[in-house]
Amino acid sequence: MLKNILQKITGGDKTYSYEEAKTALKKQNRRDKTILASHAETKPEILYYLATDESPEVRREIAINQNTPHQANDLLVKDEDTEVRQELARKIARMLPDLTDDEVSKVRESALEILETLANDQLPQVRKIVSEELKTFDCVPKQIIRKLADDDHLEVCAPVLEYSPLLSTEDLKEIIAATTVSGAIKAIAQRDQVNEEVSEAVTASLDIPAVAALLANKNAQIRESTLDKIISQANEMEELHRPLAERPNLSLRAIKRIAGFVASSLVNRMISAHDLDESIATELLKQVRERIQETTGDEDDAESLASQAAQFHAKGLLDDAFIENTIKNRQRELLFHCLAQLAEMPLTSIRKILTSKKARRVVALAWRAELNMRTAIKLQLEIACIPSSQVINAKEGVQYPLSRAEMEYDLALYDGGT
Repeated sequence: MLKNILQKITGGDKTYSYEEAKTALKKQNRRDKTILASHAETKPEILYYLATDESPEVRREIAINQNTPHQANDLLVKDEDTEVRQELARKIARMLPDLTDDEVSKVRESALEILETLANDQLPQVRKIVSEELKTFDCVPKQIIRKLADDDHLEVCAPVLEYSPLLSTEDLKEIIAATTVSGAIKAIAQRDQVNEEVSEAVTASLDIPAVAALLANKNAQIRESTLDKIISQANEMEELHRPLAERPNLSLRAIKRIAGFVASSLVNRMISAHDLDESIATELLKQVRERIQETTGDEDDAESLASQAAQFHAKGLLDDAFIENTIKNRQRELLFHCLAQLAEMPLTSIRKILTSKKARRVVALAWRAELNMRTAIKLQLEIACIPSSQVINAKEGVQYPLSRAEMEYDLALYDGGT
């Protein structure tokens, strides 16, 4: 029976009317209708009819079918089934590069409107498909790409931020300045070509993972003045040490500055990579040895501070007043050790959080240490040096404004000291 229907509905019997086809289809089971929906020669009017079928499996096949008429696609763009919309997004996006200019003109009002609707879909899974499919295209309206680039889900914005040729330098700078999506600036830093202006904007963002990605990007153009800013920030930010040391074409001045704080193995790597003169290499290695000797003495001090902090904690002295006093007296190292005790976190994690320039992380640390929001604000302003415009203030004067889940999420990466 299905074989006969297929022959008639797909064009084998020109006298088989649309209404007759609908009547025949109503008698078929889901499996048969799914086969019809996927068939390359099924008549357009039948595909349109199947686009309203109660079975999502049938509608998915209609969404996939390259011969589905645009009127049917218009129905599917707001289908209640997520997978239907995802398949439609893939199909429409993949059609565009193969269309001739004449065809593009004919389908612009339908295909591109469908894509724009899907780029605004309520579910990020659907928007993600659109972003991944369009990320390298230059044949789509820029407003669709910009909409995806401004999305508040990383899985949606990252593909176009990293790959889209339609995003200009000004677009990228605006996004860097405005985005609150963790990982978005890193995606921009990983673009195949990053010019000096964008590199400057990435550096100014103080997003450490993004700056590390920028340094690791061999095609990123970085001005000497921008590199100087990064080096000035990198002393206490270990994530930047390796990408800085491995950055190609470093000036001798930059190499000497970097050698002042990175591990000796990285200094040796810079010496080898840049084929430095023997006298300069000897000078750098001497500088490293002297620094190691100084650090050994600092480690003794660190052990003493750690012991003091542990004793203060055991005696119940580490409260808001104590922490505020260390802030007031600029006792940074003692403060770090005390916070490590209170928050039960590694000292390295405390340092990273307080040098991250991320207000949320500092607030989450204060919460973990069971300090009040007044102390959290002082930590943001006076220790983490967060600009006042970016400081997270208390809710209703005294309460933490972030949820427990949000703060636990911000601290999750630091609990192991990584």
